[in-house]
Amino acid sequence: MSADAPANAARPSLVVIGNGMAGMRTVEELYKLAPDLYDITVFGAEPHGNYNRILLSPVLAGEKSMEDIMLNTREWYVQHGITLHAGDPVEHIDRKQRIVRARSGLQVRYDRLLIATGSKPFIIPVPGHQLRGVLAFRDIQDVESMLAMARNHRHAVVIGGGLLGLEAANGLQRQGMAVTVVHVGDALMNQQLDKPAALLLQKALEAKGLTFLMNANTAEITGTDRVTGVRFQDGTGIPADLVVMTAGVRPNIELAKAAGLHCDRAIVVDDTLQTYDPRIYAVGECVQHRSATFGLVAPIWDQARVCGAHLAGAGVRRYVQQTSPTRLKVTGVDLYSVGDFIGGAGSEDLVLRDARRGVYKRLVLKDNRVTGAVLYGDVKDGPWYFGLIQNRTDISAMRQNLLFGEALSARAA
Repeated sequence: MSADAPANAARPSLVVIGNGMAGMRTVEELYKLAPDLYDITVFGAEPHGNYNRILLSPVLAGEKSMEDIMLNTREWYVQHGITLHAGDPVEHIDRKQRIVRARSGLQVRYDRLLIATGSKPFIIPVPGHQLRGVLAFRDIQDVESMLAMARNHRHAVVIGGGLLGLEAANGLQRQGMAVTVVHVGDALMNQQLDKPAALLLQKALEAKGLTFLMNANTAEITGTDRVTGVRFQDGTGIPADLVVMTAGVRPNIELAKAAGLHCDRAIVVDDTLQTYDPRIYAVGECVQHRSATFGLVAPIWDQARVCGAHLAGAGVRRYVQQTSPTRLKVTGVDLYSVGDFIGGAGSEDLVLRDARRGVYKRLVLKDNRVTGAVLYGDVKDGPWYFGLIQNRTDISAMRQNLLFGEALSARAA
């Protein structure tokens, strides 16, 4: 398709930059409301259809195959009349002419543009970070590279003890590698867990065979052509055939910035997911809404619903940020965290510890309402606590039974 020759001149052109979960979920929401409104062209950096990035961890662990996590196959695009350019990312947006240009040189004109470029892994810029054997954990290619390494190598080091790092470590350990997790802090998953829950989690993962180095600052990745080890600021070091960086992500906004769109930490959008250019929308990990950026799937699904409705011309919805729960995808480890689990002035804690059963529950209350919850070992009431938080339910009548779950609390209320 050229800039002057859209597939169907009678319909406006919607171009989607990014073939990931956020962009394609928005297209699906649009299709529910107005399936014939646009000629849709999708550009993706990866040479695949759309897949569930959240399930890369079970693929690495050997619990799922690549086929299991595909959301939209190439046949799906054909069936829906969508033109897909996989493996051909957009490199330039001309807002004046309303044209995008891909790496191949292909140009497509748009009437509406949806940017869903996601985020990029943060690679710690220590000496040696460009050696062969240093990987991120972000896409199918990363997983394939890790699986190949696991077949022929022994020692893996995962830098970052957050959610993604622990899932990567679990997967590599399941593939037979000896895995050391290096974390700069003194508690795992410190963005989602308090210290007692983090300690229980660490002990459970150590029992599975993982090794942890806490309060460890990476100074250098050693090797000449490829990785041979990791050295720390205190002078100590450990061997490594593979280093996986899971030290966070950064919104992928270079394309938007180059096009002159208003960006702060990410692409700034309003409650309709519209950028400062009314013809351009953005969703997912590349956006910033009311100072917040996003990494969990639940808020991105909400964004997709709102954006899809506005693209369809049914623009009555507004995106409202809501708290989202966190779960760890490691077999045999039950963990649930949601809301403000730290608390502050005016808040109070309800805590249950049962060391023998490996159960820990902490509820944070303020003004007789639940504002946060951390559950370890027994998470079946997590969704119920989440509902109490969302609905701002007054728990006065059930307070004494609250830690024991929905059944006892409902009886008391």
